[in-house]
Amino acid sequence: MLLTPKMFSSWLRKDVKKILKRKDSDAGERGKALEDLRASLFNRFRSPETPKRQQQQQHRICGPTVALTFNFIVAISIIFVNKWVLKNIGFEFPVFLTFIHYIVAYLLMALLKSFSLLPASPPSTKSSSLPLYTLGIVMSLSTGLANVSLKYNSVGFYQMAKIAVTPSIVFAEFLWYRKRVSFMKVVALTVVSVGVAVATVTDLQFSLFGACVAFAWIIPSATNKILWSNMQQRENWTALALMWKTTPITLLFLVSMIPFLDPPGALSFNWSYANTSAILVSALLGFFLQWSGALALGATSAITHVVLGQFKTCVLLLGNYYIFGSNSGLISVCGAFVAIMGTSLYTYLNTRGQSLKASSSSSALSDKKSRFSDLKDDDKNLETYGSEAV
Repeated sequence: MLLTPKMFSSWLRKDVKKILKRKDSDAGERGKALEDLRASLFNRFRSPETPKRQQQQQHRICGPTVALTFNFIVAISIIFVNKWVLKNIGFEFPVFLTFIHYIVAYLLMALLKSFSLLPASPPSTKSSSLPLYTLGIVMSLSTGLANVSLKYNSVGFYQMAKIAVTPSIVFAEFLWYRKRVSFMKVVALTVVSVGVAVATVTDLQFSLFGACVAFAWIIPSATNKILWSNMQQRENWTALALMWKTTPITLLFLVSMIPFLDPPGALSFNWSYANTSAILVSALLGFFLQWSGALALGATSAITHVVLGQFKTCVLLLGNYYIFGSNSGLISVCGAFVAIMGTSLYTYLNTRGQSLKASSSSSALSDKKSRFSDLKDDDKNLETYGSEAV
Protein backbone atom coordinates (compact mmCIF):
# COMPACT_ATOMS: atom_id res chain seq x y z
CA MET A 1 0.00 0.00 0.00
CA LEU A 2 1.53 3.29 -1.06
CA LEU A 3 1.73 6.24 1.30
CA THR A 4 -0.06 9.26 0.08
CA PRO A 5 1.24 12.72 1.06
CA LYS A 6 -1.75 13.23 3.32
CA MET A 7 -1.15 9.94 5.20
CA PHE A 8 2.57 10.70 5.55
CA SER A 9 1.92 14.17 6.99
CA SER A 10 -0.63 12.85 9.49
CA TRP A 11 1.75 10.09 10.58
CA LEU A 12 4.58 12.60 10.97
CA ARG A 13 2.33 14.94 12.96
CA LYS A 14 1.43 12.14 15.39
CA ASP A 15 5.09 11.26 15.96
CA VAL A 16 5.99 14.89 16.58
CA LYS A 17 3.14 15.20 19.10
CA LYS A 18 4.36 12.08 20.91
CA ILE A 19 7.91 13.43 21.07
CA LEU A 20 6.75 16.84 22.31
CA LYS A 21 4.49 15.22 24.89
CA ARG A 22 7.36 13.07 26.13
CA LYS A 23 9.59 16.15 26.35
CA ASP A 24 6.91 18.08 28.24
CA SER A 25 6.52 15.23 30.70
CA ASP A 26 10.30 15.03 31.17
CA ALA A 27 10.47 18.78 31.70
CA GLY A 28 7.59 18.57 34.15
CA GLU A 29 9.35 15.83 36.10
CA ARG A 30 12.57 17.84 36.16
CA GLY A 31 10.69 20.94 37.30
CA LYS A 32 8.94 18.97 40.00
CA ALA A 33 12.25 17.52 41.15
CA LEU A 34 13.77 21.02 41.30
CA GLU A 35 10.80 22.31 43.28
CA ASP A 36 11.08 19.39 45.71
CA LEU A 37 14.81 20.05 46.11
CA ARG A 38 14.20 23.76 46.68
CA ALA A 39 11.51 23.00 49.26
CA SER A 40 13.70 20.51 51.09
CA LEU A 41 16.59 22.99 51.21
CA PHE A 42 14.27 25.74 52.45
CA ASN A 43 12.87 23.46 55.15
CA ARG A 44 16.37 22.44 56.10
CA PHE A 45 17.64 25.98 56.52
CA ARG A 46 14.47 27.28 58.16
CA SER A 47 13.87 24.25 60.36
CA PRO A 48 13.70 24.57 64.17
CA GLU A 49 17.16 23.02 64.36
CA THR A 50 18.72 26.00 62.55
CA PRO A 51 18.48 28.47 65.50
CA LYS A 52 19.93 25.78 67.75
CA ARG A 53 22.89 25.26 65.41
CA GLN A 54 23.39 29.01 65.14
CA GLN A 55 23.32 29.37 68.92
CA GLN A 56 25.90 26.57 69.29
CA GLN A 57 28.05 28.28 66.67
CA GLN A 58 27.71 31.57 68.58
CA HIS A 59 28.97 29.88 71.76
CA ARG A 60 31.89 28.29 69.88
CA ILE A 61 32.98 31.58 68.31
CA CYS A 62 32.18 33.86 71.26
CA GLY A 63 32.76 31.95 74.48
CA PRO A 64 32.55 33.36 78.01
CA THR A 65 36.03 34.94 77.96
CA VAL A 66 35.55 36.67 74.60
CA ALA A 67 32.01 37.83 75.44
CA LEU A 68 32.96 39.25 78.85
CA THR A 69 36.07 40.98 77.45
CA PHE A 70 34.05 42.47 74.58
CA ASN A 71 31.42 43.75 77.02
CA PHE A 72 34.08 45.09 79.39
CA ILE A 73 35.82 47.18 76.69
CA VAL A 74 32.59 48.55 75.18
CA ALA A 75 31.07 49.38 78.58
CA ILE A 76 34.09 51.41 79.68
CA SER A 77 34.13 53.24 76.32
CA ILE A 78 30.45 54.17 76.44
CA ILE A 79 30.75 55.47 80.02
CA PHE A 80 33.18 58.19 78.88
CA VAL A 81 31.23 58.96 75.68
CA ASN A 82 27.87 59.21 77.48
CA LYS A 83 29.46 61.39 80.17
CA TRP A 84 30.72 63.68 77.40
CA VAL A 85 27.28 63.78 75.73
CA LEU A 86 25.30 64.42 78.92
CA LYS A 87 27.71 66.85 80.61
CA ASN A 88 29.94 68.60 78.07
CA ILE A 89 27.52 68.75 75.14
CA GLY A 90 24.56 69.40 77.42
CA PHE A 91 22.18 66.81 75.99
CA GLU A 92 20.06 66.47 79.14
CA PHE A 93 17.55 63.97 77.78
CA PRO A 94 18.58 60.51 79.07
CA VAL A 95 15.50 58.56 77.94
CA PHE A 96 15.56 60.20 74.50
CA LEU A 97 19.27 59.30 74.26
CA THR A 98 18.34 55.68 75.02
CA PHE A 99 15.65 55.90 72.33
CA ILE A 100 18.27 57.07 69.79
CA HIS A 101 20.50 54.15 70.82
CA TYR A 102 17.76 51.62 70.09
CA ILE A 103 16.77 53.32 66.81
CA VAL A 104 20.36 53.05 65.54
CA ALA A 105 20.57 49.45 66.76
CA TYR A 106 17.36 48.55 64.93
CA LEU A 107 18.57 50.18 61.70
CA LEU A 108 21.86 48.28 61.88
CA MET A 109 20.03 44.99 62.44
CA ALA A 110 17.67 45.77 59.54
CA LEU A 111 20.76 46.26 57.36
CA LEU A 112 22.08 42.87 58.49
CA LYS A 113 18.71 41.31 57.73
CA SER A 114 18.65 42.79 54.22
CA PHE A 115 21.95 40.99 53.51
CA SER A 116 20.61 37.77 55.14
CA LEU A 117 23.21 38.06 57.92
CA LEU A 118 20.75 38.17 60.81
CA PRO A 119 20.43 34.77 62.56
CA ALA A 120 17.13 32.94 62.33
CA SER A 121 14.67 33.03 65.23
CA PRO A 122 13.18 29.93 66.87
CA PRO A 123 9.60 29.12 65.80
CA SER A 124 7.21 31.44 67.62
CA THR A 125 4.30 30.16 69.67
CA LYS A 126 1.80 31.80 72.00
CA SER A 127 3.79 30.63 75.02
CA SER A 128 7.07 32.00 73.63
CA SER A 129 5.64 35.42 72.65
CA LEU A 130 4.86 36.38 76.26
CA PRO A 131 8.53 36.32 77.39
CA LEU A 132 9.44 38.42 74.34
CA TYR A 133 6.92 41.14 75.24
CA THR A 134 8.01 40.96 78.88
CA LEU A 135 11.68 41.30 77.92
CA GLY A 136 10.95 44.26 75.63
CA ILE A 137 9.07 46.11 78.38
CA VAL A 138 11.69 45.29 81.01
CA MET A 139 14.51 46.45 78.71
CA SER A 140 12.88 49.85 78.24
CA LEU A 141 12.45 50.26 82.00
CA SER A 142 15.95 49.01 82.81
CA THR A 143 17.91 51.15 80.35
CA GLY A 144 15.68 54.21 80.61
CA LEU A 145 15.64 54.32 84.42
CA ALA A 146 19.40 53.63 84.53
CA ASN A 147 20.17 56.76 82.50
CA VAL A 148 17.71 58.83 84.56
CA SER A 149 19.40 57.57 87.74
CA LEU A 150 22.81 58.57 86.39
CA LYS A 151 21.47 62.05 85.63
CA TYR A 152 20.02 62.76 89.09
CA ASN A 153 22.48 60.75 91.24
CA SER A 154 26.22 60.41 91.50
CA VAL A 155 28.04 57.37 90.12
CA GLY A 156 28.70 56.20 93.68
CA PHE A 157 25.02 56.12 94.63
CA TYR A 158 24.22 54.45 91.30
CA GLN A 159 26.70 51.68 92.15
CA MET A 160 25.33 51.36 95.68
CA ALA A 161 21.88 50.75 94.18
CA LYS A 162 23.46 48.29 91.74
CA ILE A 163 24.65 46.16 94.67
CA ALA A 164 21.01 45.34 95.46
CA VAL A 165 20.63 43.76 91.99
CA THR A 166 22.81 40.77 93.00
CA PRO A 167 20.60 39.42 95.84
CA SER A 168 17.53 40.22 93.72
CA ILE A 169 18.85 37.97 90.93
CA VAL A 170 19.73 35.16 93.37
CA PHE A 171 16.27 35.30 94.95
CA ALA A 172 14.40 35.54 91.62
CA GLU A 173 16.34 32.67 90.02
CA PHE A 174 15.60 30.50 93.05
CA LEU A 175 11.87 31.27 92.81
CA TRP A 176 11.57 30.88 89.02
CA TYR A 177 14.15 28.22 88.12
CA ARG A 178 15.09 26.66 91.50
CA LYS A 179 18.73 27.67 91.00
CA ARG A 180 20.87 27.44 94.12
CA VAL A 181 24.11 29.31 94.81
CA SER A 182 26.85 27.54 96.74
CA PHE A 183 28.05 28.90 100.09
CA MET A 184 31.47 29.87 98.72
CA LYS A 185 29.87 31.85 95.89
CA VAL A 186 27.69 33.66 98.43
CA VAL A 187 30.87 34.57 100.33
CA ALA A 188 32.52 35.82 97.12
CA LEU A 189 29.47 37.90 96.17
CA THR A 190 29.35 39.38 99.67
CA VAL A 191 33.03 40.36 99.44
CA VAL A 192 32.40 42.02 96.05
CA SER A 193 29.36 43.94 97.36
CA VAL A 194 31.18 45.14 100.50
CA GLY A 195 34.19 46.19 98.43
CA VAL A 196 32.08 48.21 95.99
CA ALA A 197 30.16 49.81 98.87
CA VAL A 198 33.41 50.90 100.54
CA ALA A 199 34.87 52.09 97.22
CA THR A 200 31.88 54.30 96.39
CA VAL A 201 30.92 55.45 99.90
CA THR A 202 32.72 58.78 99.42
CA ASP A 203 30.53 59.65 96.41
CA LEU A 204 26.95 59.36 97.67
CA GLN A 205 25.20 62.40 96.21
CA PHE A 206 21.54 61.92 95.40
CA SER A 207 18.16 63.61 95.38
CA LEU A 208 14.84 62.21 96.58
CA PHE A 209 13.57 61.76 93.02
CA GLY A 210 16.88 60.20 91.96
CA ALA A 211 16.80 57.76 94.88
CA CYS A 212 13.25 56.69 94.00
CA VAL A 213 14.28 56.13 90.38
CA ALA A 214 17.35 54.14 91.46
CA PHE A 215 15.33 51.80 93.69
CA ALA A 216 12.64 51.45 91.01
CA TRP A 217 15.39 50.41 88.57
CA ILE A 218 16.58 47.42 90.66
CA ILE A 219 13.77 44.94 89.85
CA PRO A 220 13.64 45.64 86.06
CA SER A 221 17.44 45.38 85.89
CA ALA A 222 17.49 41.99 87.63
CA THR A 223 14.58 40.68 85.54
CA ASN A 224 16.21 41.92 82.34
CA LYS A 225 19.45 40.02 82.99
CA ILE A 226 17.65 36.82 84.03
CA LEU A 227 15.42 36.79 80.93
CA TRP A 228 18.30 37.54 78.55
CA SER A 229 20.39 34.72 80.01
CA ASN A 230 17.67 32.07 80.22
CA MET A 231 16.02 32.74 76.85
CA GLN A 232 19.37 32.22 75.12
CA GLN A 233 20.40 29.18 77.13
CA ARG A 234 17.03 27.40 77.33
CA GLU A 235 15.16 28.45 74.17
CA ASN A 236 18.05 28.53 71.64
CA TRP A 237 17.88 32.26 70.91
CA THR A 238 20.96 34.00 69.54
CA ALA A 239 21.83 37.49 70.79
CA LEU A 240 21.06 39.34 67.53
CA ALA A 241 17.84 37.42 66.85
CA LEU A 242 16.55 38.23 70.33
CA MET A 243 17.54 41.88 69.95
CA TRP A 244 15.69 42.04 66.60
CA LYS A 245 12.48 40.71 68.12
CA THR A 246 12.48 42.81 71.30
CA THR A 247 13.75 46.18 70.04
CA PRO A 248 10.39 47.36 68.54
CA ILE A 249 8.65 46.67 71.86
CA THR A 250 11.39 48.53 73.73
CA LEU A 251 11.11 51.53 71.39
CA LEU A 252 7.36 51.71 71.89
CA PHE A 253 7.65 51.87 75.68
CA LEU A 254 10.59 54.29 75.58
CA VAL A 255 8.42 56.73 73.61
CA SER A 256 5.77 56.52 76.32
CA MET A 257 8.41 57.20 79.03
CA ILE A 258 9.91 60.32 77.41
CA PRO A 259 7.14 62.82 78.45
CA PHE A 260 7.32 61.70 82.09
CA LEU A 261 11.08 61.40 82.69
CA ASP A 262 12.70 63.83 80.21
CA PRO A 263 12.50 67.62 80.30
CA PRO A 264 10.94 69.36 77.27
CA GLY A 265 13.07 70.80 74.50
CA ALA A 266 14.77 67.79 72.89
CA LEU A 267 13.85 68.88 69.36
CA SER A 268 15.09 72.44 69.97
CA PHE A 269 18.53 71.15 70.99
CA ASN A 270 21.53 72.46 69.04
CA TRP A 271 21.85 69.61 66.53
CA SER A 272 25.17 70.77 65.08
CA TYR A 273 27.51 68.45 63.21
CA ALA A 274 29.80 67.96 66.22
CA ASN A 275 26.93 67.35 68.68
CA THR A 276 25.12 64.97 66.32
CA SER A 277 28.34 63.05 65.62
CA ALA A 278 28.99 62.58 69.34
CA ILE A 279 25.42 61.34 69.89
CA LEU A 280 25.71 58.92 66.95
CA VAL A 281 29.02 57.57 68.30
CA SER A 282 27.27 57.04 71.63
CA ALA A 283 24.43 55.25 69.82
CA LEU A 284 26.86 53.01 67.92
CA LEU A 285 28.58 52.09 71.17
CA GLY A 286 25.12 51.50 72.66
CA PHE A 287 24.42 48.90 69.98
CA PHE A 288 27.72 47.15 70.70
CA LEU A 289 27.03 47.37 74.44
CA GLN A 290 23.63 45.73 74.03
CA TRP A 291 25.05 43.06 71.73
CA SER A 292 28.07 42.30 73.94
CA GLY A 293 25.87 42.24 77.04
CA ALA A 294 23.51 39.77 75.37
CA LEU A 295 26.48 37.60 74.33
CA ALA A 296 27.88 37.69 77.87
CA LEU A 297 24.51 36.82 79.43
CA GLY A 298 24.03 33.96 76.97
CA ALA A 299 27.51 32.56 77.59
CA THR A 300 27.55 32.95 81.39
CA SER A 301 24.78 33.93 83.81
CA ALA A 302 22.97 36.98 85.15
CA ILE A 303 25.02 37.05 88.37
CA THR A 304 28.32 36.86 86.46
CA HIS A 305 27.26 39.86 84.35
CA VAL A 306 26.48 41.89 87.49
CA VAL A 307 29.86 40.95 89.01
CA LEU A 308 31.52 42.09 85.77
CA GLY A 309 29.74 45.44 86.06
CA GLN A 310 31.01 45.93 89.61
CA PHE A 311 34.50 44.93 88.47
CA LYS A 312 34.33 47.64 85.78
CA THR A 313 33.49 50.24 88.42
CA CYS A 314 36.51 49.31 90.52
CA VAL A 315 38.84 49.30 87.50
CA LEU A 316 37.62 52.78 86.53
CA LEU A 317 38.12 54.05 90.08
CA LEU A 318 41.67 52.65 90.28
CA GLY A 319 42.46 53.93 86.78
CA ASN A 320 41.37 57.46 87.70
CA TYR A 321 43.45 57.23 90.89
CA TYR A 322 46.71 55.89 89.39
CA ILE A 323 46.59 57.32 85.85
CA PHE A 324 44.80 60.66 86.23
CA GLY A 325 45.71 61.32 89.88
CA SER A 326 42.12 61.78 91.10
CA ASN A 327 41.73 62.14 94.87
CA SER A 328 39.47 59.15 95.54
CA GLY A 329 40.82 58.54 99.03
CA LEU A 330 42.64 55.59 100.55
CA ILE A 331 39.41 53.96 101.80
CA SER A 332 37.90 53.92 98.31
CA VAL A 333 41.05 52.42 96.80
CA CYS A 334 41.15 49.70 99.47
CA GLY A 335 37.48 48.94 98.83
CA ALA A 336 38.17 48.61 95.10
CA PHE A 337 40.97 46.13 95.78
CA VAL A 338 38.68 44.12 98.08
CA ALA A 339 36.00 44.02 95.38
CA ILE A 340 38.54 42.85 92.78
CA MET A 341 39.66 40.08 95.17
CA GLY A 342 36.04 38.99 95.56
CA THR A 343 35.60 39.06 91.77
CA SER A 344 38.70 36.88 91.35
CA LEU A 345 37.37 34.39 93.90
CA TYR A 346 33.98 34.24 92.17
CA THR A 347 35.66 33.74 88.77
CA TYR A 348 37.79 30.91 90.19
CA LEU A 349 34.74 29.18 91.67
CA ASN A 350 32.86 29.52 88.38
CA THR A 351 35.68 28.11 86.25
CA ARG A 352 36.25 25.25 88.68
CA GLY A 353 32.54 24.39 88.64
CA GLN A 354 32.48 24.43 84.83
CA SER A 355 35.55 22.17 84.61
CA LEU A 356 33.99 19.72 87.08
CA LYS A 357 30.78 19.64 85.01
CA ALA A 358 32.76 19.07 81.82
CA SER A 359 34.78 16.22 83.38
CA SER A 360 31.66 14.57 84.82
CA SER A 361 29.84 14.78 81.47
CA SER A 362 32.86 13.32 79.62
CA SER A 363 33.15 10.49 82.16
CA ALA A 364 29.43 9.76 81.82
CA LEU A 365 29.82 9.67 78.03
CA SER A 366 32.79 7.30 78.27
CA ASP A 367 30.77 5.05 80.62
CA LYS A 368 27.94 4.92 78.07
CA LYS A 369 30.41 4.04 75.31
CA SER A 370 31.99 1.27 77.40
CA ARG A 371 28.57 -0.16 78.23
CA PHE A 372 27.61 -0.09 74.56
CA SER A 373 30.83 -1.89 73.59
CA ASP A 374 30.19 -4.51 76.30
CA LEU A 375 26.71 -5.09 74.89
CA LYS A 376 28.16 -5.52 71.40
CA ASP A 377 30.69 -8.05 72.72
CA ASP A 378 27.89 -9.96 74.43
CA ASP A 379 25.93 -10.03 71.16
CA LYS A 380 28.96 -11.41 69.33
CA ASN A 381 29.42 -14.14 71.96
CA LEU A 382 25.76 -15.11 71.66
CA GLU A 383 26.07 -15.31 67.87
CA THR A 384 29.09 -17.65 68.03
CA TYR A 385 27.37 -19.81 70.61
CA GLY A 386 24.28 -20.06 68.43
CA SER A 387 26.29 -21.01 65.33
CA GLU A 388 28.09 -23.76 67.25
CA ALA A 389 24.83 -25.12 68.65
CA VAL A 390 23.25 -25.27 65.23
